[in-house]
Amino acid sequence: MLALIDDARAKVNLTLRVVGRRIDGYHDLESVVAFADCADRLTLKTGSDLTLDASGPRAPECGEAADNLVIKAARLLAARVAGVRLGAFTLDKQLPVAAGIGGGSADAAAALRLLARANAIEIDDPRVTVAARLTGADVPVCVSSRACVMTGVGETLLPLNLPTMPCLLVNPRVPVATSAVFAALADPTRRAILAELAERDATVTELTAPLPISMPAVSRHLKVLEHAALISRTRSGKWRASHLEAAPLREAADWIERYRRFWDSSLTRLDAHLAAVQAAARATDRMANDPRVPDNKEL
Repeated sequence: MLALIDDARAKVNLTLRVVGRRIDGYHDLESVVAFADCADRLTLKTGSDLTLDASGPRAPECGEAADNLVIKAARLLAARVAGVRLGAFTLDKQLPVAAGIGGGSADAAAALRLLARANAIEIDDPRVTVAARLTGADVPVCVSSRACVMTGVGETLLPLNLPTMPCLLVNPRVPVATSAVFAALADPTRRAILAELAERDATVTELTAPLPISMPAVSRHLKVLEHAALISRTRSGKWRASHLEAAPLREAADWIERYRRFWDSSLTRLDAHLAAVQAAARATDRMANDPRVPDNKEL
């Protein structure tokens, strides 16, 4: 039996703004989304039984197959397409989970693309779209797997023609569920902690106590910073203090400023491009609805 293969590429939010919380608990977002060349790989061999077998360095992080988004997406599509051919999925899991790069959503999107191919269904079929949306908020953008402006809860997508660009993704190996991130942003206590840090320094103990992260995890982050020469650490009695190193941080700040100016300029051009596209779309709609404009078939 011929196997169908698709790559589930990592999602990268180049910009992300949380507009507000909706009454259904979801958040309205505005984000410029791109996709990296690092990916999981999903294989489908069609058959009567729906199964998932995971391998690769991140396979242990996938959890139970029955709870995986690949299975959820397949079941949601099967509930909407009579007689759909399912089969055995094999996932080569390379992307970390709960890392903010849509690993699980990309896998589910790849499953929908493979099932669409196996069943001769167009990828923009409304049944595929609904199945993607019900699987997860990030799945619709991962189905297209191309740069776009994403708004709403992730269902409204405006394609973008972005150039190829370098990207460095750093994962501290501390998983953070997307829901936990939004919960942290919505929590007034955590916002107060962020506001306090903007005013003065605080000890690791003071910051660790109210946060869902352990002291060992904080220590691991400090070791990474120390290896990068961004901090130095000295011991005084039982306390080990961390000190910022000015020179490396100044260099990093200069680099960040150059990066900020680059994106300010790029996003300004992007805003202008989007305005032009929206203006053209409005003009087309006006012409289509203008009774004075003859139908193309009559020309």
